[in-house]
Amino acid sequence: MKFKFDEKKLAEIEKVLETKFAKRGNQYRAVLMNPVEHRKLSIEIYPQIKIGHRTGNLVSIYTNNTHAQLHFCDGFVASDFLGEVTFFAEYNGRLSGIVVEKQAACSIFTNVERELLSGDFEKLAPEVMLSGLALSLTEPLLDENKKESRDE
Repeated sequence: MKFKFDEKKLAEIEKVLETKFAKRGNQYRAVLMNPVEHRKLSIEIYPQIKIGHRTGNLVSIYTNNTHAQLHFCDGFVASDFLGEVTFFAEYNGRLSGIVVEKQAACSIFTNVERELLSGDFEKLAPEVMLSGLALSLTEPLLDENKKESRDE
């Protein structure tokens, strides 16, 4: 079963990011503001749209200086403790993710080897360690998605 955004999942994201999504057609949009740091971030989620010849989830992030997209989003991890939501996609054993913080910041990690998520982080160079740590939250969901794919 493919991951799908629904009202319950969107409410989970809203809670962690302390925002509300506005729905326009097949798009959900929210804006995060951080006046202290002079940051503004917009997040748009397009559930099950046509991307090339396939259908999937698209997550777009807009900041004053950046536009980032995650195609074929396979899911997310919403962490109240960290105050952030990690959107992720896996393709051929490599993981990409966008981490959105409620303080209107984001980090992007692309093409990360899946084996880095559960390896010994202390053996990794600091430049590589951060991506493995950040995306390690997704590992249980990746395993669940893989199991569901086998069961179909």
